[in-house]
Amino acid sequence: MPDESPEIEAHGLSDTGQVRQDNQDAIRFSRAGEDGTDPAGHLYGIADGMGGFAHGGIASTLALDILFKTFRANPGAPPQRLKQGIQDANLGVYQMANRMGVGRMGTTLTAVHLSGHTLHVAHVGDSRAYLVRDRTATCLTQDHTRVGELVRMRLLSPDRVRSHQQRSVLNKCLGLELFVQPDIFTVPARAGDRIVLCTDGVWGVIEDQDFAEFAAAEPSLARYNQAVLEEAIRRGSDDNLSLLSLDFHSLAGVPEAPPGSALGALLRKVFRR
Repeated sequence: MPDESPEIEAHGLSDTGQVRQDNQDAIRFSRAGEDGTDPAGHLYGIADGMGGFAHGGIASTLALDILFKTFRANPGAPPQRLKQGIQDANLGVYQMANRMGVGRMGTTLTAVHLSGHTLHVAHVGDSRAYLVRDRTATCLTQDHTRVGELVRMRLLSPDRVRSHQQRSVLNKCLGLELFVQPDIFTVPARAGDRIVLCTDGVWGVIEDQDFAEFAAAEPSLARYNQAVLEEAIRRGSDDNLSLLSLDFHSLAGVPEAPPGSALGALLRKVFRR
């Protein structure tokens, strides 16, 4: 009987950077047992604590802790488990801020879960998820920022986001309100895909297509992450820098839909671009 277990390589890297005094980013991998019984399965997440609020590092770490715990504990389809995990993480950060008496704590959170040939994405804030396929990088997430809203309203060109003075002003994140509405969507995956989760300290100075160019030059995930991080620092990133990269060497089961242009059509439908 053929092996139905996917072969996924993962590598994470986080650095304080050249400006900040502490690292408020956090990354998390699923840790499935050898028998594959971990209910979290193939779950990966990244979070960026908000530097303008107290204890951003606590917020980002706590949010990922709760997301993974909730995902493991709840039955059901991955989208529902991700949504519940985000809601629980939001409430957990909100309540922690109250218990600590620190006022407001906040964090972004972007997570992906692979099931067969389907990538489930959950997203709040301005960390990003990229798909690198066929030497092209596609940003899967939309930024929950004032500038991102201007782009969606077609009042600002996407190529001006990185240089905009209010690029990092969030209009949605975890921990500031009792309830949050995450973006939950699916993307068809295929063997050979590379997924890159990163905080804005990385993508703020690395152009979208650069993620694909580095992938072509650096097949090794460890060297890829290091090269991207070093280039982000060289280009003057003034924030913490974190990447969590995944290579799908093989996937379980049969694709539900043909690859190729279907991805672009799906993304246009999701984001109404």
